[in-house]
This record gives sequence, structure tokens and C-alpha cells, in this order.
Amino acid sequence: MKDERMRCVGAGLILMCAGMVSPVIAGDLMDWMTAPFADPLSSRPPQLDSGARLPGDVVSVRCDDGVGSASEEISLLDAVHLGLCRDPQIHGAWASVKVQAAQAGGARAAYLPTIAAGISRQHQQSSHPALRFAGNSGITQDARYVTLTWRLLDAGARGAHRRTADALLAAALANHDAALQKTLANVIGVYFDAQIARAGRESAARGEALARQTLQIAIRRESQGIGARTNILQAQTALAKAELERSRTQGRYQKALAALRMAMGLRQDTAMALSPAPDHQDAGHDLQQDLASWLIVAQMQHPALVSIRAQLDAQREKLEAVRSEGLPTLDFNYGRYINGRPNQSLSTSRESVIGLSLNIPVFDGFASTYKIRAAQAQIEVEQAQARETEQHILGEVARAHADAMAALGNLEASKKLMDTASEALHEVRVKYDRGIVDILDMLNVQRALADAEQERIRSLSEWSMARLQLAAHAGVLGLQDVVK
Repeated sequence: MKDERMRCVGAGLILMCAGMVSPVIAGDLMDWMTAPFADPLSSRPPQLDSGARLPGDVVSVRCDDGVGSASEEISLLDAVHLGLCRDPQIHGAWASVKVQAAQAGGARAAYLPTIAAGISRQHQQSSHPALRFAGNSGITQDARYVTLTWRLLDAGARGAHRRTADALLAAALANHDAALQKTLANVIGVYFDAQIARAGRESAARGEALARQTLQIAIRRESQGIGARTNILQAQTALAKAELERSRTQGRYQKALAALRMAMGLRQDTAMALSPAPDHQDAGHDLQQDLASWLIVAQMQHPALVSIRAQLDAQREKLEAVRSEGLPTLDFNYGRYINGRPNQSLSTSRESVIGLSLNIPVFDGFASTYKIRAAQAQIEVEQAQARETEQHILGEVARAHADAMAALGNLEASKKLMDTASEALHEVRVKYDRGIVDILDMLNVQRALADAEQERIRSLSEWSMARLQLAAHAGVLGLQDVVK
């Protein structure tokens, strides 16, 4: 009895200590006790350890080394990196990969035997009231057992389940890659929208400065007696319009920055500025491929199409698994029991059981028939979704290609427009100072130059955005393309 009391005290102390341990530590302890091996059946894909890698990149996407806070000036690469590391859809897709990897391991585990063991102790106390001086008698007895069950043969159900899990794992990996491409396209779009809005704000500021200079010239000419009062009024009107336009463009710029912060996963009160957009003309080497070539690339490599095809393969394997579940199976069984079997009264005995079990399904109320019909119908659903996904992606690629071709054609035209407008402004200033032209000509040329500058920056940003989004919609955009 003393030993029993000590065991009870020890168990109570263990429970009290477990109650004082934090839930996180308790959870880690339970994981160590129930799942001591990380990946004993090698179902974990290497991407979970090495990290995801975008097409054409030699380095995986990493979200450490301080990534997660906005720098003073945000470049496109900064925006893309933050977006990839903070997007919740990417995190969800990554977690789905882990789930499917675990399920693939579970499907492989079906090929291995299962072993169970147990031990129990019972104490039986008996007394004899009629025998006053006989006292009480007690018996303490231990029972132990171990069992082994191993499925030796089936009609292909385990193989079909394993192939289904492998296909779903491949689909999850491709779905994660598709989420990366979607985030890339979104971040690139909002980043260049912000660049265009910033260019509009700067162009409006320059227009306001030019209008202010024109007003000063008109005032000076009027004070010298060579200008009319109406010129001053017209210049003041032009300055007021320029100030209004600058205020509007400031609002559009702040709105674009808010959208960019959201795409990057930053707080809306985060201070942020954009790096200056480079003034370069890309030769359009990526667009030397025609639309048909881009469509072929998207059909072959776009991760969303790879994912939907893998899901379709999984449904076909699932159909085979459902068909196999209604066929015979052969199991090997072994058991060793000492002093009785589990959940039975104790007895002094030693028992060994070994045998083969052949299970032949005869009739299940037509349940297997309807399972097969459901699996066949699910294949048709996946096929329809595959066609819909392919049509959507190819349509996006076609629109992105058209945008890129148009943006590439606008580059040279916008450069000529800005050069011509700059030269025209220089000429009209000289003529206005000499009194050859009036202020209306001066104001018209100023507006033309402001519009030309805006169009130039818009064309540059639209081209940079269009060529990157084309690659993203085709599913082949990598970080090395962003830094070009």
C-alpha cells in the first residue's frame, strides 16, 4: 500500500508540473513524444528545406536578413521582396504544401506493419466474514501483450492512394509557385502605378513652377509698359489651374502609395518613398517572341496549369483507389498475450496467435458503386476547371502581350514628343521676351511640355510594367528579370 501511495503522489506531481508548463512547451513535448522523427518515410519535398525558387533564379526566395521593413527609398526589387515575404496567400499555399507532404507520408505508411503493445495491472482483494480469524487475501497480477498487423496484398488500393497523395503534393507545390507569380504581377502593377502617379505629381509641380515664372514675366513686362493687364490675368488663371492640378496629382500619388503598402504587407502609416524611375529604353528582346510562342510557354510552364493537371491526375488515381477498395485483401496477423487479452479479465496464461486474414467484400449495399460514380464525376469537374483555368491564363497572356507591344511602340513616340515640346518652349520664350508672341502661345506651349513629360514617364513605366507582367502572366518571371 505504501508503494501505491508513492506512485499516486508521483503522478500528482507530474500533473501539477504539466499544468505549470506553458502550452507551447507542452505542445513541443507532445510532438516529441508522439512524432519523434521528422520525416522517416522521406515524403517531404526538398523545397520545404531549401526554399521556393522562381523560374530562372539560382537563389531561393528568402525572407530573413532583416527583410520586412521598408527602406528610405523603395525600389521595385524591395517591393517585390516584401510582397513575396508578406503575402498571406503565399503563406497559405506554403502551409498546404506541408499538409500534402504529411499526407503523402501517411500514404506511404500503409505499406508498413502496425505494432501495438500494452501492459495492465490488477489487484484483487477478497475477504471472508464468516472466517473471523482467516483475514483478507489479495492477488496482484500483470498482463502484457503485443500485436502486429501487416497488409501483404491488396488490389492496388495502397498504390493508388500513394500516387494520389504524390499528385496532390505536386499540385500544392505548383499552386505555391502560381501564388508567387500572382503576387509578382500584383506588386509590379501597383508599384508602377505609384511611379506613374509620382511622375504626374512631379510633372504638375514643374508645370506650376513654369506657370509661376510666366506670371512673373507678365508682371515684369506690364511694369515696363510693354505688356497688357489681360496677360497678367491669363497668367494668374494658368497658375491657379496648375496649383489645382498639382493638388489632385498629390492625392492620386498618396492613393497609389496606399495600394503599394497594402500589396507589400506594410502598415498604412509606414513612411515610404519610391526610388527614381530609370530613364532607359529597353530594346524589347523579350518581345522578339510572338504571341503564339508566349502562349506555348504559358501552356507548358505556368504553375497554375501544372497544378490543375496534377489535381486531375490525382482524381484519376483516386478513382483507381475507390475501385480497388471493393476487392479482396490479405493481412498477416501476430499476437502475443500474457495473462489475458486487453479488456478481458486476467488469467494466468500465455498465448500466441499467428495467422493470415483474407477479406473478400461480397455486398456493401451498392455503396462502392456510388463511390465510383462520384469519383468519375469529380474527374469531369476537374477537366472543366482545367479548361476554364487554361482559357483564363491564355487570355491574360494575350492581353499582357498586347499591352507590352503597345507600350514598346509608345517609347519612341513619347521621346520625340518630349524633345519637340522642350524645343518649342525654348523658342516661344525667346519670342515672348521680344514681344513677338503673346502669353497665350506661351501658356499653350508650357501645357504641351507638361503633357509630353507626363507621357514620357508614363510610357517608360508602362513598358517596364508590361514586359514584367507578361512574364508573370506566362508563369516564368524570376527575380533576375526584376533587376534587369
